[in-house]
Amino acid sequence: MKDATLIAATPQKLATPNDLGEKARQAIPAAINPLVADAFALYVKTKNFHWHMSGNHYRDYHLLLDEQSDQIFAMIDVLAERVRKTGGTTIRSIEHIKSLQHIRDENEAFIQPRDMLRHLMEDNKDFCARMRAAHKICDEVNDIATASLLENYIDEAERRVWFLFETLAE
Repeated sequence: MKDATLIAATPQKLATPNDLGEKARQAIPAAINPLVADAFALYVKTKNFHWHMSGNHYRDYHLLLDEQSDQIFAMIDVLAERVRKTGGTTIRSIEHIKSLQHIRDENEAFIQPRDMLRHLMEDNKDFCARMRAAHKICDEVNDIATASLLENYIDEAERRVWFLFETLAE
């Protein structure tokens, strides 16, 4: 965790009851909230590249990144709500996202299309590794529901990596 000041005890009125126990109430938000932050960051980065794509393969790349950004966006609410279901609190602000994210923001005015695709491929690969680590934590606290969600999201991220890799191979 990058900034403990944004991680506080769950207010009693938000402490959703469940049978996972106190260890899970602490471990799951700590493992999943950085994934929510990374999903936001990866979504914005993918949309950024979608909007600023150029060159010979513009249409193909533009559509690929639009599809991928939609997929990433769809996981944000599901993961955040999973944190709430397990008794924790989740992302509250852009500052909170920034304090937890591992995905590096991209603020350059122009990036070559192949570099955009390479950045996204690496970001998605790294995101897979963090989701696997969170899955392990979910297994340790017997949270099969969150682990199951992560299994699907890992598969989706691996597909994004594959498509980006194959696109770069041309």
